[in-house]
Amino acid sequence: MAKFVDVEEGRAQGGLRLVLTTGVPGPWGEAAKGILHVKRLPYTRVRQDLGGANEALAAWTGQTSAPVAVWNDERPRTTSLEILFLAERLAPDPPLLPDDADERARMLGYVHEIIGENGFGWSRRLLLLHQALSLSGDAAPETIRRMADKYGYTPEAVEAAPWRVIAILRMLAAQLDRQRLAGKPFLIGDRLSALDVYWATFAALLEPLPDAQCPMDPGLRYVYTATGPVREALDPALLAHRDFVYREYLELPVDCGDG
Repeated sequence: MAKFVDVEEGRAQGGLRLVLTTGVPGPWGEAAKGILHVKRLPYTRVRQDLGGANEALAAWTGQTSAPVAVWNDERPRTTSLEILFLAERLAPDPPLLPDDADERARMLGYVHEIIGENGFGWSRRLLLLHQALSLSGDAAPETIRRMADKYGYTPEAVEAAPWRVIAILRMLAAQLDRQRLAGKPFLIGDRLSALDVYWATFAALLEPLPDAQCPMDPGLRYVYTATGPVREALDPALLAHRDFVYREYLELPVDCGDG
């Protein structure tokens, strides 16, 4: 199991630090880990307390979420794309951005639909929050209520969320099929890109990897696993691509720490 340090210890260190939520295979954090793994960049894992005030983290990074990447005394990178661009600078090879400007722009557009506000991950998170709030009502933990406020939980947003997820899944499946017909095993271009890493890690929000590859709390696994129209929209080819990316490029088993 990976070693984590607390925020104060991580802040005092040099080199590359990555702030992560422990005990949960959160897709944004797993994507950041995946990018650094592909780049062969060593880093120190810093523990974020999912349910706490995270005052030390706020003092260091100006916010309380994870993941965050910090390189030496440079400013903290608090968004997924900032972390990706930092990794590209620190380890240009292997590149995870296409060389061609048009292809790069298209890739980043697809990436935004997976990781960005109102995208796939955002919308699935709203549905998970809705499930937790519906089951718990007024007894919902403060952590859940705080996340609901932070990520724009409203009845209207929850109603729109599954259809956003379905539309994005159909878009990705169509893109994967075009690539397959062109004889290319990746979601864009002819080599692994950040798009492949983001899809592989975010697919956990629909169907987590088997327990032998991704140990996680059974209750959380149940919540993560999609049902209904969202599950029906998940093309098996997308899961096969997730498995291919993990098998060939990412670290297994997934290690989220002990929480």
